[in-house]
Amino acid sequence: MNITLQYFDSCPGWKVVEGRVKDIIEMRSLQASLDYQRIETSEDAERYQFAGSPTLLIDGQDPFATGSLPVGLACRSYLTDAGLAPSPSVEQLEEAMGV
Repeated sequence: MNITLQYFDSCPGWKVVEGRVKDIIEMRSLQASLDYQRIETSEDAERYQFAGSPTLLIDGQDPFATGSLPVGLACRSYLTDAGLAPSPSVEQLEEAMGV
């Protein structure tokens, strides 16, 4: 499984996703790579169709995409059981990763 974490530095949610994904990979002994793609400009956001920080791509697909998401340099929110959050829950990430 190829996982890409798209982010930009001023949104702290990407660090939470990074830690959770690393923990899941380790705890589940997954054969997965975690790559990073920092989005630095509006042009980068357009080029990569960046839906906000953090965006997680699993084998090139955004498992949390809902309809058409706005593209640009913005912090992304996720709907979790606890309400809106700056990152998906561990359970949501496990489901997206197929574990």
